[in-house]
Amino acid sequence: MKYIRFFNELTISDVPSVGGKNASLGEMYKNLSAKGINVPNGFATTSEAYWLLLSENNIKEKIESILSDLDISDTRNLQKRGLEVRNLILASHMPKVLEDEILEAYQILSKEYSAEAADVAVRSSGTAEDLPDASFAGQQETFLNINTPEYLLKCVHKCFASLFTDRAISYRTSRGFNHFKVALSVGVQKMVRSDRSSSGIMFTIDTESGSPDLILINSIWGLGENVVSGKVNADEFFVFKPTLKKGINSILKRSLGSKKEKMLYGDDGSKTLNVSTCQEEQNSFSINDEEVMELAKQAVIIEDHYKRPMDIEWAKDADENKLYIVQARPETVKSKDSHALGMQKYALSSTENLKVLTKGRAVGDKIGAGEVKIIRNTSEFSTFNKGDILVADTTNPDWEPVMKKASAVVTNRGSRTCHAAIVAREIGVPAVVGCVDATEMLNNGQSVTVSCAQGDEGFIYDGILEFTMQNINFEHLRSTNTKLFMNIGNPAEAFNLAKMPNDGVGLARMEFIINNYINAHPMALVDMDKGLNVKDEEQIRSFMVPHADTKEFFLQKISEGVGMIAAAFYPRPVIIRTSDFKSNEYRNMPGGEVYEAEEENPMIGFRGASRYYDKSYQKAFEWECEALKRVREEMGFTNIKIMLPFVRTPLEGKKVVEIMNAKGLVQGVDALEIYAMCEIPANVLLADKFLEVFDGFSIGSNDLTQLTLGVDRESAKIAHIFDERDEAVLKMLEMAITACKKANKYIGICGQAPSDYPEITKFLVEHGIDSISLNPDSLFKMHKVIIELENPQKEE
Repeated sequence: MKYIRFFNELTISDVPSVGGKNASLGEMYKNLSAKGINVPNGFATTSEAYWLLLSENNIKEKIESILSDLDISDTRNLQKRGLEVRNLILASHMPKVLEDEILEAYQILSKEYSAEAADVAVRSSGTAEDLPDASFAGQQETFLNINTPEYLLKCVHKCFASLFTDRAISYRTSRGFNHFKVALSVGVQKMVRSDRSSSGIMFTIDTESGSPDLILINSIWGLGENVVSGKVNADEFFVFKPTLKKGINSILKRSLGSKKEKMLYGDDGSKTLNVSTCQEEQNSFSINDEEVMELAKQAVIIEDHYKRPMDIEWAKDADENKLYIVQARPETVKSKDSHALGMQKYALSSTENLKVLTKGRAVGDKIGAGEVKIIRNTSEFSTFNKGDILVADTTNPDWEPVMKKASAVVTNRGSRTCHAAIVAREIGVPAVVGCVDATEMLNNGQSVTVSCAQGDEGFIYDGILEFTMQNINFEHLRSTNTKLFMNIGNPAEAFNLAKMPNDGVGLARMEFIINNYINAHPMALVDMDKGLNVKDEEQIRSFMVPHADTKEFFLQKISEGVGMIAAAFYPRPVIIRTSDFKSNEYRNMPGGEVYEAEEENPMIGFRGASRYYDKSYQKAFEWECEALKRVREEMGFTNIKIMLPFVRTPLEGKKVVEIMNAKGLVQGVDALEIYAMCEIPANVLLADKFLEVFDGFSIGSNDLTQLTLGVDRESAKIAHIFDERDEAVLKMLEMAITACKKANKYIGICGQAPSDYPEITKFLVEHGIDSISLNPDSLFKMHKVIIELENPQKEE
């Protein structure tokens, strides 16, 4: 056949003939099937078929004339002319020779699958669509469940016309592509019966941080078009490649999407239809852990073959219970800046008294502000002004021209891999997708600030808020003799922060993970039947979905939070401090009032190590230990060290270490080290005794200062006395460092003081401290100070 190529005849070198999408399918079908990559068979029309259509109908010059002086910033005119070109192509006749070859190929494909008329997907593939340096994702059409020769021909014709969708015209024009240097190939591929199963998208690079070590997998019920278009909030999984390649179960995080609709094969003449999912489907993951791991392995095989990050669509066949790859193309946004020698850091100037209007999944890490403009369909594009906040139920590829004018994009529906998210990344605009209620909670003309600078959740705040943007260049940073660690709370920020030059994490707070991943008093999970009020139990149960078992919920969520931080900095050391809530903080959690008495001074009350061996809390600490053991042994992150807070006596330290040993956390096994916070004068005065129990200290300067000076740091009346630079505090720091050096044990600091006072940093470096752990926003400032201290005769 002159105008048709079956997948087994194609390789990636055939992009000029069949486009990136079809060439890639042929490449995988031909070369990766033996490696376990399942690709449904199909065929493609060549670019010559497209040129034949244009020449036989003599319409090339007419198209050129329609688009000759187009201003793509005029959205109404763009829509008018785009429609005119598409109608011109659809009104043309399909060349007879092309029709005959398409029908012959369809017959061969149907016979291969033992069908009279196989159900196929018909997709366009522009000859520049999936080239490494150009993202044309979703600019042309897709038709599903096509199962008659007549409709197949109609869909092929529509695909040819879709080379001139509004977005495709806009994209080519803005990037200088000649409309007639790009042709269109149509791929016809056997459908996978994922309508009765699940499907989705995966990226072999983190779409937000750009980390090449992460695989992001999105999954929904039914056909995959809903996740691509952003109509459904998908399940989300992160898998860590370095441990995956060692054969370890490497799922870092599982997030349940609402998945309120699924696309099925239609009846009564419709090819597909969306139906509501049942409660059970919404409250359960659409693929299991084994399938997540299998998809991740296939993603790595595909990435290794192409030698670049990939954007992959997959589907699970319900009849065969088998996973198939239905598309693979180069990722074109984050892969460009994954080796950048700097970063932009956005931050709100203040985080106090903020009114959150709605929230969803953050896309990017920027902040935008402006007036809300709710757009319900393309006819309203002309009302949108540059700098407005675009708010919509969802977007599709035709919305790109208006998205380019927006200072931020907010949608009710969608996940991190939908078109709205992909386009927002491409054009550098912050977006918050999957808010559910954005079009209800926000009003036209309302002033709002959209922040994607706080991890994987994006927030829409009332009013125009002040924010900062810092350009950070770390190209010429030199390493320091004193290790520079980071303090981290939010696991969702870990991969972005890990891009900054650092030696590891000196303090990862378990409290943040419990607050945000568990959202309940730990003992309320241990003993759910101990008289919780109905409201608290309902709140805890709703947060646990899809988990039924309270212990597995706790272990999985804690291990995911810790594992995300450990992976981001792997193989650098990550020091996890076990939970250090005070009784008043525990009491405010759901279920907390049942377990916590009111204390006069919680700061020096029932906190830290004293809790861990007390019968009223020991079981919760044991669960914490089991979660940390899971991170080290099952997830493979032996780079984590464990640190205990507020250990009042050496005997107390021994008791807690014995509990840890009983739960499989044994010092020296797989290089496990257990440290203590040095934050009580007793830790310093009896340092030699404490260091017989622990492998080192990390100084907590806040508590050490208040207990050395006898100052309640939460009392405004005597706040002026609280000063880490006081001579008595400095004496404590010197004694702690000296004791650890004498015992040949680790000594670091993770308190606030070095971030606030360069003179304390100078004091610590001069006394030979091993590491200084800083808040991320202080890292570069203190790096310069330390370099100058360590190299007094040299300039940075």
